[in-house]
Amino acid sequence: MKELIKTMLAFVAACGMFVACDKDNDGPGLSDEEQEMKDIVSQYVPGVIYSTYGDLAKESSELYDLLAAASKKGVASLSQGELDAICSKFLQARQSWEESEAFLYGAATDFGIDPHIDTWPLDVEALATSLSNAEQVAALEGEDGIAYAAAKLGQELLGFHGIEFVLFRDGVNRKVEALRSNEDHAAFAGKTVTGAQELVYATAVAGDLRDNCYRLCVSWNPDAPAAYKSRCEELEVAVTLTGSDRTYGENMLGAAATGSTYSTWQETLSSILVAGCSNICNEVANVKMGNAHSGEDVNYIESPYSKKSFQDFIDNILSIQYSLYGGAGATTPGAKSLMTYLGNHNYSGASEMRKALESSLSALKACQAKGAFVDIYTDSSVQKAMDEVNKLDEELNKAAAWIVKR
Repeated sequence: MKELIKTMLAFVAACGMFVACDKDNDGPGLSDEEQEMKDIVSQYVPGVIYSTYGDLAKESSELYDLLAAASKKGVASLSQGELDAICSKFLQARQSWEESEAFLYGAATDFGIDPHIDTWPLDVEALATSLSNAEQVAALEGEDGIAYAAAKLGQELLGFHGIEFVLFRDGVNRKVEALRSNEDHAAFAGKTVTGAQELVYATAVAGDLRDNCYRLCVSWNPDAPAAYKSRCEELEVAVTLTGSDRTYGENMLGAAATGSTYSTWQETLSSILVAGCSNICNEVANVKMGNAHSGEDVNYIESPYSKKSFQDFIDNILSIQYSLYGGAGATTPGAKSLMTYLGNHNYSGASEMRKALESSLSALKACQAKGAFVDIYTDSSVQKAMDEVNKLDEELNKAAAWIVKR
């Protein structure tokens, strides 16, 4: 599948160069259909990408604030209600992240943000060693702890899954009583790690998560909140395309014009379908589910502590739906959307693609009804879901091939 994606992207680029040489694609030179494509992108970038990354940045910031307050307050005074609120905020931010995975191209990949905040499985043995080191725990405290976590912990201990380990066990919220005792996970045998130390760690990691989510928002949206931009400036991280002062959003919205990395509107739509939607389809079917289901790596299970793997997969497919329908949270195609465009131009595979999308979601929800992925990853329903998602992947690539020939 990776080779197919590479081939498809090369084909898209070649077609883009041909069209760019064939006619002037700047502004007034657009054909009616190219203007329609431009309108789709003008809806998609703010309506899907800016919206989703904006939610993610806000929710990850709120998660950090809640964890920092809990750590400062101390586990002895922390209530179960307060801990439950932190768990709920984590799941909210987690959902926004998973709903962004149909557009991992761009800043999330170029800046290495995806692996930095979403690598699994968590290296629990290394975490036990780190948290049993009093000096390292002390280094994780306070504002300086965020920088220490970002630079020293490594991606196997960073991001969502380290925080998940502290907040959830066996599919439920941790009990505050557990955080008032020593960690009893098998990997911590022979080591003394308190819940207070775990909260210090989770807070530092959440601060790093927040910073990376700010960076995603700022890297795409030129009108991102000033506080997010200020934090990125403080961290001295790149937030624009290499060699350019343009954000990723400006680059895509300026397709077919001088300076954009997208030479035609056909290429732009095809990239959304292939580099974005097809890429996450392949990962969900053949990596996220496939590695464990096939026996290739039975430990490669996303979100095992909260037991939200199937929800992660569903949200990934929803990120495709929102990309096709032209709006975050969209349940039907918008007037200026890829799905509507395909139908209006009598693309023969439009109904098949929509059917494949709906079948993928239905199959994943059927799995979810049976139990958590970590418990049923060998079940036949998982194979059915993989097959449906792979069918969607095929339809996405067919549509992209059709578009580049327009």
